[in-house]
Amino acid sequence: MMFTRRTLLAGSTAFFIAPRARAAAVTDATGRAIAVPGTVARVFPAGPPAAILLYTVAPDLLLGWTRANRPDECAFLLPDICKRPTVGRLTGRGNTANLESVLALKPDLIIDVGSTSTTFVSLAERVQEQTGIPYALLDGRFAATVSTLRKVGELIHRPAAADALAAYAQQTITTIKARVDAIPQSRRPRVYYARGPRGLETGLGGSINVETIEFLGARNVAGERKGGLAVVSIEQVLVWNPDIIVTIDRDFAANVRNDPQWAAVAAVRAGRVYLSPTLPFGWVDFPPSVNRLIGLWWLAEILYPAHFPEDLRALARDFYTRFYHVTPSGADIERVLAGRD
Repeated sequence: MMFTRRTLLAGSTAFFIAPRARAAAVTDATGRAIAVPGTVARVFPAGPPAAILLYTVAPDLLLGWTRANRPDECAFLLPDICKRPTVGRLTGRGNTANLESVLALKPDLIIDVGSTSTTFVSLAERVQEQTGIPYALLDGRFAATVSTLRKVGELIHRPAAADALAAYAQQTITTIKARVDAIPQSRRPRVYYARGPRGLETGLGGSINVETIEFLGARNVAGERKGGLAVVSIEQVLVWNPDIIVTIDRDFAANVRNDPQWAAVAAVRAGRVYLSPTLPFGWVDFPPSVNRLIGLWWLAEILYPAHFPEDLRALARDFYTRFYHVTPSGADIERVLAGRD
């Protein structure tokens, strides 16, 4: 039986497991009271953002990953943890976790980080009902990063580790926001976020994919429409004529400067097309989790270079040490930033 949203929302309670001894309830981001075991030793991440969040706070508790990590990604993570098994995912595109295999892993807790809409509340409640495993929903929005870090620390009984990362996140957000707030609107660039090998998938206004770009006060050229990801035409991009293009696709970044269809776009003419670092996780939104914190510095330097003179290499090294528990070498950092102009 595939553990999909449809089967969970419509399924029976055939796989119900009797509740185990629990400690006091912890409220998740939806206001649901989660009865968390007194000892949490095994945590199942419902999707990629949850896996990253769990790894950063308590790597030893992470049962596995939603997909197998590549060797170049593992170079920036704790080797033993990075090689933990693929456990699938319960939410998002291609939810692949098998009910029996989830139960066989015997997690003490399931954590999902992302949307807290009624659809995901229903999913969490059905999973919890069918398995007897507490299922917590945490807010995946960038603005909730600090509170989400603290909440996961409360859920897994690791408040000190979570609070240390939350304090870093708060300082980063506060420092950057204060500088951006002082920049006049007239000096804030118009930005297009390009996804896919043709660069024609982008994030609409309010999309989780462009949260950090919009947080930095840049004018998302696709922001007049609200929603998630959308496919647009090259004609529309030409009308928008962005000052800066940020992309996560290496093929697009490599080819756009020589593509006659894009030649008239201001960002291309000025050589202001920037490829986001992606090791071990994307710096902009792939996936959207705490990995976006270091990406905030990267984006800020691109958008407002005169206001952000920090050494990005030193910032990245510090971030990787704190969040990924591995201190990269100078050569490693250069490899991460290889796509940066």
